[in-house]
Amino acid sequence: MKKIFAVFGDPIEHSLSPVMHNAAFKALGMDCAYHAFRVSKENLEDAIKGAHAMGFGGLNLTVPLKEEALKIVEPDTIAAVMGAVNTVDLKDGIRGYNTDGIGAEKALVDAGVKIEGAKVLIVGAGGAARGIGFQLASDGADVTIANRTAERAIQLAEDVALVGNVRGCGLGQLDDLIASADVLINCTTLGMHPQVEATIATVKQMHAGLVVFDIVYNPLKTKLLMEAEKAGARTVSGVMMLIYQGAEAFRIWTGVEPPVEVMKEAVMGALRT
Repeated sequence: MKKIFAVFGDPIEHSLSPVMHNAAFKALGMDCAYHAFRVSKENLEDAIKGAHAMGFGGLNLTVPLKEEALKIVEPDTIAAVMGAVNTVDLKDGIRGYNTDGIGAEKALVDAGVKIEGAKVLIVGAGGAARGIGFQLASDGADVTIANRTAERAIQLAEDVALVGNVRGCGLGQLDDLIASADVLINCTTLGMHPQVEATIATVKQMHAGLVVFDIVYNPLKTKLLMEAEKAGARTVSGVMMLIYQGAEAFRIWTGVEPPVEVMKEAVMGALRT
């Protein structure tokens, strides 16, 4: 019988995870299918337990479910420390993992970024910011987390400080923070389809020595990345983080080495249409 995998989120219409994982299953000749489901935070526990009861192979979780899931699953050490779950394995109980940090790290390294010692500014304080903040701080980056609600950023920074050098603040000094940063990462949903004109920063705030990484991947080139290019900054698309975190989830669920190039081609093809 076909094994079912899924991504839960709210909203979820933008997700390209089904395109990516279904291409991987097809390439490997695996009798599996991956679907997207809109699930609210209030219904997350029922949805995860229902997927487990129905024999699903595994789940991905996206906005706004990553932190809520920690209350429901049995997290591994990394997910527990990070305080967010984006991957759920259902083979033996309900186990939670976080592959966001690995995905972001690989995307930045691919772009030629030396993470150790880099001054990284993360805008946003949700589940993705948590996962990425922990990963980059543990890799030796000097991390600042800025958020519209300063208290959330400060609390997250205190959590992440367990593994490295991190501070949290509001957005009042955003211009100065960007000016002194080596890497700017958008961990908010600003710029996501259909609100494609939204951006956390404009060309006037960025500089040529900056690397700008937007975890939003739909559209392929967000308003933030277009503004960054005008400033002469190097840009990193959220597509690569999507692919790398998805590849790690695939390994967790199946124990099989994922066809990363196939996954990348599927996502890029979908974004071009």
